[in-house]
Amino acid sequence: MSDFLFHRLSEKDKEQVREKAKMLLASFSEKISKVKISDEEPLILRKNFEREEKEGDNCDLLFKDIMFENAPDKNKDFIIAEKRSWN
Repeated sequence: MSDFLFHRLSEKDKEQVREKAKMLLASFSEKISKVKISDEEPLILRKNFEREEKEGDNCDLLFKDIMFENAPDKNKDFIIAEKRSWN
C-alpha cells in the first residue's frame, strides 16, 4: 500500500517517467495507425439501425416529485438546504 502514497521524484526519476510515457505513446500510435477503417461503409451492419420515435413520458414532473419527497426541509417550490453548517 505504501507504493501508492505520494512521494517526491528526483529529476532522474522524472526523466525516466517522461521517456517511458513517450515510448508508450509512440508504440500505441504505431499500432493504431495499422488499423484499417473504411469511411465508406458502416462498422456494424444491422437490419434495424434506427429506433421508432414514440411519445415519451414527462419525466420532469416525476423527478421533481421524487426530489421533494426525499428532501427533509422544503416549501412549495424550493428545497431548503443548510447554509455552511459543515464548517
